[in-house]
Amino acid sequence: MQILVADDHKLVRDGLRPFLHELDPAVEVLDAATLGEALQMVDSTPGLGLVLLDLMMPGMDGLSGLLQIKAKIPSTPVVIVSGYSSRDHVFAAVQAGAAGFIPKTVSGAAMVNALRLVLSGETYLPSSTFFEDSATQAPVAAKPVGAPPPFDRLSRREGEILAQLVEGRTNKEIAIALSLQEITIKVHLRNVYRKIGAANRAQAVRIALQSGWIMPPVIN
Repeated sequence: MQILVADDHKLVRDGLRPFLHELDPAVEVLDAATLGEALQMVDSTPGLGLVLLDLMMPGMDGLSGLLQIKAKIPSTPVVIVSGYSSRDHVFAAVQAGAAGFIPKTVSGAAMVNALRLVLSGETYLPSSTFFEDSATQAPVAAKPVGAPPPFDRLSRREGEILAQLVEGRTNKEIAIALSLQEITIKVHLRNVYRKIGAANRAQAVRIALQSGWIMPPVIN
């Protein structure tokens, strides 16, 4: 499989390579530092399997670059990898044709999980799309409207914790992010496992990813 990483920072391009090789040890990673280079690479690489695209690199002009790339390879998933991941940014990118939106702040494990989901034909969005920053203490919805069973049984807090789990965070990291005790996270996770039929955290992540639970409702 060939994957194009389009980002103007070489450190980012090089840093993504080890995680992309987790998807497939034989993957060929191509790179581009501007939209122009990305478009040239798309034209010269038939059968490109995946594109990781930075919205802020030279030539992008907002979502215009994404639209140009999708016009050339409509059937190839293009995932936005960005330092800006507000709800508006995420939904606008998906409406423009992105198959996913991955913040640059996520862990390597979360990125690999997200890309596997995209390559299976689903759409990945970060949990921040549905949960406000915990520091604001603002009330949030537990899950997207119309969440499928058994995820409709999760409480708001259980939904927050499962979303953090999907992003590859440890119990300690989740506890810090949600201002809870680590033992409280363990208790909530036991409830999550029971409600969704998972034996452990790895199975819970797999069930959540395969079910598309983290996908938002369709926006018309």
